[in-house]
Amino acid sequence: MRSRTPEDVVKHAAGAASLGVLDARVADCFACPRLVSWREEVARVKRASFREWDYWARPVPGWGNADAEIGILGLAPAAHGGNRTGRIFTGDRSGDVLFAALHRAGLANQPTSVSVDDGLELRHTRIFSAVRCAPPDNKPTPKERDTCAPWVHREIDLIRPTLRVVVALGAFAWAAWWPAMTAVYGTKAPVPRPKFGHGALVRMPGVPDLLGCFHVSQQNTFTGRLTPAMLDDVFARAKTLAGLA
Repeated sequence: MRSRTPEDVVKHAAGAASLGVLDARVADCFACPRLVSWREEVARVKRASFREWDYWARPVPGWGNADAEIGILGLAPAAHGGNRTGRIFTGDRSGDVLFAALHRAGLANQPTSVSVDDGLELRHTRIFSAVRCAPPDNKPTPKERDTCAPWVHREIDLIRPTLRVVVALGAFAWAAWWPAMTAVYGTKAPVPRPKFGHGALVRMPGVPDLLGCFHVSQQNTFTGRLTPAMLDDVFARAKTLAGLA
């Protein structure tokens, strides 16, 4: 079921009765011309080290457990990561850092994520992004963000029965949570909205806890702004908030 317009996205997301159906519809979205053009150009040009790969070059669905207690909300797929492999945070250095931390926390069965058939499994966790296509310079426009929002809103709605905490990777994901919370739970965001910060925690009645974490980008991990110990603390806290520790 191809989505060609923002109106299609709204209709097709709302009509997805399961995560499997939602994932298939996400992967068949063409509603943002700039993002479609970029994801396909990246797949044609490729990176030299991946010249033998047949790039996914489509929107990247969420991935993980349908009954997840922990949700990890990111910004968007990487051009040569998820856009290449077809799985979120897979095949790039951000994913290397993230999945190593999830493995240390007991939330993944192995510390690496290189391809969709590598045997990786998550535990108690689902990962999804606010924008489903790789954007140029990792910067989606406000219109692209808003066009894509129904996908993440429906995904949160489908895991709502078990979801207890959302880890927002970066300020973009933190900001994306508030309209998602309102759309899914009918709860308005506080005014003023709580500021993003690493380790920031927002707890409100009737909705999942929101826990901030610096994004696992090379910009943060290579400079030491985000260390493995800091990630370990975040996921240990998320497990406690989710009732898993």
